[in-house]
Amino acid sequence: MNEKRCLTAKEKVSYGLGAVGKDMVYMLSASYIQYYYYDLLGMSAMALGVILLIARVFDAFNDPIMGVVVAKTKTKWGKFRPWLLIGTVTNAIILFIMFACPPKLNGPGLVAYAAVFYILWGVTYTMMDIPFWSMIPAFTKGGSERESLTTLARSCAGVGSAIVQICALIVVHALGSAFGGHGNDSIEIIGFKWFSLIVACLFIIFTLITCINVKEKSTVDMETATVKQMFKALIQNDQAMSVVVTIVCVNTALYITSNLVIYFFKYDLGGANWYADNTLFNMVGGASQILAMMMLYPLLRVFFNSIKIFYISLSISIIGYVSLLVLAMCGIRCLAIFLIPGVLIMAAAGMNNVLVTVFLANTVDYGELKNGRRDESVIFSMQTFVVKLATGLAIFITSAALQFLNLKSGDASKAAQTMDLSKNVSQASKMGLRMVMTIIPILGLIFALVWFKNKYILTDSKLTEITNELEAKN
Repeated sequence: MNEKRCLTAKEKVSYGLGAVGKDMVYMLSASYIQYYYYDLLGMSAMALGVILLIARVFDAFNDPIMGVVVAKTKTKWGKFRPWLLIGTVTNAIILFIMFACPPKLNGPGLVAYAAVFYILWGVTYTMMDIPFWSMIPAFTKGGSERESLTTLARSCAGVGSAIVQICALIVVHALGSAFGGHGNDSIEIIGFKWFSLIVACLFIIFTLITCINVKEKSTVDMETATVKQMFKALIQNDQAMSVVVTIVCVNTALYITSNLVIYFFKYDLGGANWYADNTLFNMVGGASQILAMMMLYPLLRVFFNSIKIFYISLSISIIGYVSLLVLAMCGIRCLAIFLIPGVLIMAAAGMNNVLVTVFLANTVDYGELKNGRRDESVIFSMQTFVVKLATGLAIFITSAALQFLNLKSGDASKAAQTMDLSKNVSQASKMGLRMVMTIIPILGLIFALVWFKNKYILTDSKLTEITNELEAKN
């Protein structure tokens, strides 16, 4: 491998901006696609859940193939940046179309529209996400520089997610009202259309900055694997698979909560200004996530290794979920008190985002030593797939819960804007909502903790040993 120089501040900032735009897009889709099609357009919750689950099955074949395509790409701009730009532009267009569904569509037409464009969104997102993360091992020295860039990128990704969480409903309502919406549903349908266009444009601009300023410093010249060889390599890389399973569990838990929290505020806590309360909750949670990535994680890293921090983070998250359940069951209505578990859950999620990417990047070196191949694109294609798999599983679970609990306003009247919709929801439905958004995530996190503890072996000393062996070979 050729020697890699240290990254400049310009390169770091440019890469971070790419992460901001990328996760703005992902968070908009992951957190609001269900709300948009189910609560606003009236699509069957189970139909939507099945569509998203099918899309994830399709990704099981699409994502690894894309990893091979990226690995085979050879251009004067490198193998990552061309796909990063192509995927971004196409994904931004599909995102806008997905949130610009003709309001008159219903029944089979609505289902077909959602299915086609959500699957296309997943395909195009893969086209840019795999090369984006695959660039990390290709233009960093490894060790502290790689971990530092990963932390920065994940922190910036958290900023992107937080921007959408904080601004979405407020901006959606403002845009919907400005562009002629009447009644809550009409305002939000119109608002999501224009909000998605704004996010799509920012996505393209930020990725352009990344592509212009971040260049691959070196890569390994090797024979490209076939799809069959790639799957074999992944199975043989037991550490990559241990991280993959962990990512699925951790992200599924988070996405179940993020998909249901809007319903919790709308139909459980209620109030005429429920969306303002939801926005404040997301604002505090998003800030906690960012601060945890940028400040808490580096602070803990001084005293603990990354594996111990991961155990601490999972424990904090579990405590947050238990607290949320207890407060809801006790009938607490004060928003300020609910901010406590929100901070715990989102701070833990912020650190987890950094840690699982660091763990996955480390498996690239492990795989090179064990299998004689350094397949950055192959390994990181799995991250793209499993994150989307977690989204699909979460939405399928929440869709089944919404269908069973029958949580939907069904009121597009102007009066619904100031109506306390929680008064029309039974106590049993509220109880079911609380349990789904807390107990299932708790079980998933406990499983992740046990699985990771028993499977992952890449400690700091082991990584140093691997690095030394690779340098000796090269």
